[in-house]
Amino acid sequence: MDVFAAVPVKDLVNAKQRLVPALTPEERRALAHAMLEDVLAALGAALPGSVFVVTTDALVMEVVARHGAASLVEPANRGHTEAVAFAQRQSLARGAARFLTIPGDVPCVTADEIAALCDAVGARGVGLVPSLSGFGTNAALLAPPDAMPLKFGEPSFDNHLLAARQRAVTLRILELPGLGLDIDAPEDIDALLRRGPATRSAGLLRAWGFPARLAHPRTP
Repeated sequence: MDVFAAVPVKDLVNAKQRLVPALTPEERRALAHAMLEDVLAALGAALPGSVFVVTTDALVMEVVARHGAASLVEPANRGHTEAVAFAQRQSLARGAARFLTIPGDVPCVTADEIAALCDAVGARGVGLVPSLSGFGTNAALLAPPDAMPLKFGEPSFDNHLLAARQRAVTLRILELPGLGLDIDAPEDIDALLRRGPATRSAGLLRAWGFPARLAHPRTP
């Protein structure tokens, strides 16, 4: 296996708490579901047969199976960093040459962006894609898979830059607009509608009356 692509996903029931001012619990769950489908569609087109989702959620596993990907079942529902480390170990055990991780909430990602990241990193090196804020890390490609540890949560991008430089690895930084947009807060909804109008996620939001609803925040 060349590239082992891992997507850590927590349970959909409690997804996206920062969107509470804009979405009901049922809407947050449905949007998290749609965003995961958008991400898996892009990954499946770019890296067929190489996509793994780290989760403990049975509903997520159903979505994964429909997209022809595989589930990596964690022993417990832990944080993003722990899930990625678990996937790194799995990639090494399966003999992967490179390890890629992206989150499940970047619905505007495209197969072309994933291909560009993979093309930027050869047999040895590290590729990083920052979030649009510049603080988070929305993708990391490591060759080999244990080239460096990964730790998420802002300011993860600067921390990953430092870790890569300390290890003197060949480093490539790519600013990719679709992959860089993670949907965490109400203000991200408008950006999603503008940048990814053809995504499942944007279609769902339009059906719910967005962007007009952004002018009238709901009371939690």
